[in-house]
Amino acid sequence: MLAYNRLPVAFEYGRGAWLWDTEGNQYLDALAGVAVCGLGHAHPAVVAAIQDQAKKLLHTSNIYCISLQENLANRLTALSGMDRVFFSNSGAEANEAALKIARRYGHNQGVDNPKIVVMTSSFHGRTLATLSATGNPKVQAGFEPLVQNFIRVPYNDITALKNLPKEACQEIVAILLEPVQGEGGVIVPDEDYLDQIRLICNQQGWLMMLDEVQTGLCRTGQWFAFQHSKAQPDVITLAKSLGGGIPIGACLARGVAAEVIQPGSHGSTCGGNPLACRSALAVLDTLEQANLASRAAQLGQRMIQSFQTMFGELPQVKAIRGKGLMMGIELDRPCGVLMSHALADGLLINVTASNVIRLLPPLIITDEESDIIASKLNNLIRSFLKNS
Repeated sequence: MLAYNRLPVAFEYGRGAWLWDTEGNQYLDALAGVAVCGLGHAHPAVVAAIQDQAKKLLHTSNIYCISLQENLANRLTALSGMDRVFFSNSGAEANEAALKIARRYGHNQGVDNPKIVVMTSSFHGRTLATLSATGNPKVQAGFEPLVQNFIRVPYNDITALKNLPKEACQEIVAILLEPVQGEGGVIVPDEDYLDQIRLICNQQGWLMMLDEVQTGLCRTGQWFAFQHSKAQPDVITLAKSLGGGIPIGACLARGVAAEVIQPGSHGSTCGGNPLACRSALAVLDTLEQANLASRAAQLGQRMIQSFQTMFGELPQVKAIRGKGLMMGIELDRPCGVLMSHALADGLLINVTASNVIRLLPPLIITDEESDIIASKLNNLIRSFLKNS
């Protein structure tokens, strides 16, 4: 099916932050497979784990105990402060689990028509329920009728949450949001935003559910983006970088939210299989041993300062923002063509929300590689603005 508008390149192998195409051309990867390859390409620890596990056991079934899955769940709950984990194959599936938790929680509370608050400009996946929760009409177009009972409010607007009609509040059971909006343009909310949402959820008896599919696992300078605040969510979803390139998703829950899914109410054939969990454990080990959360915080700040110095004064650059190694450069015009321009210059980037250059480099990039990214972007942006 014609599901992707692909760029004219095919990669043959990678190492660290670099990729080589089938013609032998070299590229610096500032996208990391859209935040999937947090440890870069062909990381020795991940390669060794996959090779060793492939010789032992790839899959059994969740009918049986999977010790690697249990080990991974213990690691994730210890890092996050959560109680239990459900494993799936993707971020969309992890968010589906979160939505099911919210609905069942509501029914258990006597709410017959449970509703979930979601945000404008959000992105939660492309299954029917998650695209319905997503705050982007382009993602939803042509797939109506959408799944109902989502109430949408502006992101980073606590007043809008507080002003929801009392009648609606009686049926609301949860709030689902991203700690930093990725597809929406790398939107970083106010510092106290998550704390304020936690307070509202406590007052109303709602679940606070965070989509950390893109922000999780050291990307923003903490293990989880919510850890920049004091707020502890009831549900967290993960995927992308968790498997280091092997598909795996996770829905973490605590307290009453961790009790609502019981045997028979949810499942996954391949979710949390031995291969995916072994790879994920290698990823967590490496993130921890290399202290990559701290490294992401420091390097992200350094890169943003470089961007500000190089091209931040240009009037066409509306904003330079980010958290750790999740960065966005907003221009005053659509700039999707920059993806092709960057590719021709040996750099992989992404443009989201039509006018935001999104950077998600591997967490293992060096200072020298980050300087190359900044220099290439400076030339690309200046040339684009001059000729557009």
